[in-house]
Amino acid sequence: MKKILLVGFGVLFSFIGFANTFWGNDPYFGLAILALSFFYYIPLIDAIRVKLNKKITSIVLVVIGFFILWSSAGVGELSDKLEMMIENFPNTKITGY
Repeated sequence: MKKILLVGFGVLFSFIGFANTFWGNDPYFGLAILALSFFYYIPLIDAIRVKLNKKITSIVLVVIGFFILWSSAGVGELSDKLEMMIENFPNTKITGY
């Protein structure tokens, strides 16, 4: 059950990174979120757990998840980017360039 939940968060964070990369004004922010989302996929998590304590790994995942949600919802203006994505879906719209 825990692995399914982690993969679900990984997919959610990957989508947030994808939306921030191709719609909006900062594609590098979206790529950073996309890269951080890979920490939630099972093979990477298992490789990290071998090297670190299980409790530390869980704390790191919670901190990364909080950072992604906080930065995307507030600073990254995710709701505006989702509206832009729905309106212009086949075509990307990077407004900063």
